[in-house]
Amino acid sequence: MYLIIVGAGDIGTPLIDIATRAGNEVVVVENDPDRADHVASEYDCLVLEANATVKSTLADAGADRADAIVTTTDKDATNIMICLLAGELDIPEVISVVHDPEHMTLYERIGVNTMENPQQLIAEHLYRAVARPAIGDFLRIGETAEVFEIEVTEEAPIADRTIAEAAAADILPEDVLIVAIDRENSEPVTPRGDIRIVPGDVLTVYSGFGATPELTDVFGHYEDD
Repeated sequence: MYLIIVGAGDIGTPLIDIATRAGNEVVVVENDPDRADHVASEYDCLVLEANATVKSTLADAGADRADAIVTTTDKDATNIMICLLAGELDIPEVISVVHDPEHMTLYERIGVNTMENPQQLIAEHLYRAVARPAIGDFLRIGETAEVFEIEVTEEAPIADRTIAEAAAADILPEDVLIVAIDRENSEPVTPRGDIRIVPGDVLTVYSGFGATPELTDVFGHYEDD
């Protein structure tokens, strides 16, 4: 994949690392001389020390060949301008970080795939780690839905029941789905109605209303744990 990355800051640099290690052809646009020099010396990619809000810069970066462009600067105004230019240059995939949630609809209006404020996401993960340590990796979907990982304890109401039994007994709410089961010393288990949940299972769970305390109680993780 031919990828243009704009910005080599706290977000852009890890992305450059991942993209180059994966064997992609990467061009980095960074107007800060020190950052540009650092990336050029550390990673196998072409670095342009230039202003990406100038259309000719993106042309020089190979916009006509690019499969995607990702803009990671710390200013939404800059990111939006670059995305508009990328659209004019017909880059197939245009992706941007969004720092102010109020700007999200503007990005959507111009057809940009977005990632919301990464600092906010990190803060949420840190808060979850403190407030709800039982919850593993989680992903928020829309305003309320979440996908998360959680381990089943010995005391869990769902333990030693099949998924169908748990649903029939109203232990598992209707808008909650178990989408994967990771069981010790076993291949991943496909969740079906007749599959029995046992203590120690690590479940990937989709909840339409999020990982509330009432839901995590189902898996044996109570508020005072």
